Amino acid sequence: MTHIKFTAGLKAYAVGLLTLIYTANYVDRQIVAILLQAIKTDLQLSDTQLGMLTGLAFGIFYATLGIPIAYLADRMSRKKIIIASLTLFSVMTYACGLAQNYVQLLLARIGVGVGEAGTSPPSHAMIADMYSPSDRATPLAVFALGINLGLFVAFIAGGWIADNYGWRTAIQVIALPGFVLALIAWFTLQDPPRGMSDETTGESQAPPVMETVKHMWQTPSMRQLLIGSTLIIIVGYGAVAWLPSYFIRVHGMTATQVGTVLALMIGFGGAIGTTLGGVVADRLGKKDVRWNMWLVGIIGLIVAPFSVMGYLAGSSQSALLWLIVPTMTGALYFGPTLAMLHTLVKPEMRSLASAIMLFINNIFGLGIGPLSVGMMSDALAPEYGVRSLGIALALMVIIGLWGSIHYLLAGRSLARDIDAMQTA
Repeated sequence: MTHIKFTAGLKAYAVGLLTLIYTANYVDRQIVAILLQAIKTDLQLSDTQLGMLTGLAFGIFYATLGIPIAYLADRMSRKKIIIASLTLFSVMTYACGLAQNYVQLLLARIGVGVGEAGTSPPSHAMIADMYSPSDRATPLAVFALGINLGLFVAFIAGGWIADNYGWRTAIQVIALPGFVLALIAWFTLQDPPRGMSDETTGESQAPPVMETVKHMWQTPSMRQLLIGSTLIIIVGYGAVAWLPSYFIRVHGMTATQVGTVLALMIGFGGAIGTTLGGVVADRLGKKDVRWNMWLVGIIGLIVAPFSVMGYLAGSSQSALLWLIVPTMTGALYFGPTLAMLHTLVKPEMRSLASAIMLFINNIFGLGIGPLSVGMMSDALAPEYGVRSLGIALALMVIIGLWGSIHYLLAGRSLARDIDAMQTA
């Protein structure tokens, strides 16, 4: 089979386009966060119902379907799977804007989760195939900018459109770019040979699911990585889902104000932090690969007190100042985590390994994070009133500290595990 030559420019274009697709993924996933208060008022919902809408109902299908789709991606065209998934979640996002009651909205959100399950694992594998192990954290961190860019668009555009035209219109408008990206990807995206950057032929047969699961769990640093990333993402999804409601409800800000501020903090500031995380991890990792894990763990321990102070602050100005550092570093873990994930598995396992990690991350992160915050907020509301939401968010920080410790533990065996993988 003849493959085109992947020049530096073609690699950069592929990473850029995959990043835009991931941005659309995250916009469609998180647009509901800036609209929660409007949806709550319109449909007369509880915080627990909203937590289900943003978390468990979406997360179960997003996480579980990722594995069979990734299984196919290790055997079929990753490009076609990405395009089909992108088209589906764009259609279902638009359908969310047509919902007239909670059940309809819940079913449409499930559909978004089904569609989004098929974009990330193949994208991770394609990028890993294009870049060598020592250079992977940076392009994967660039890909992770889709989180920050997606939140920027969702918050700033979603907030303004919702305030002026309603939450349903905001969702429908935000779904449209996905269709354009699907067309661009169909005509321009190139799928690299599997194992290209690892100097393999890419012809090895993809292993069964359980063989990949066994390999991942029996690798000590991978095991710590899976636990640590899952705990951190529980906190992250809970925060992203509820931060807009926190500022609207507790500090009396409008959706437009909150959208603008959080777009700058998480979108712009977070993009800087995420990119620097990948670049610094690559540079330090060339001296000692364990820095890929240590960097994430150390930053997590440092920012935890800032988060707590922000959620318990008495004014919106104080809360925003305290939360600058946590929002800038919220997705910093992504680049180093994915770089080490793909370095610790065989090239023919990459899509499936990503899907397995995302399954574990999201079944707990999306399933537990937003729902737990909502349930704690409802439970604390009789005693603390509107401030119950801030207290619930502050309590979640404990889980983030726990996750940071696992990243520090992952560093202990990382070098040995990588050597063993390369030898194999």
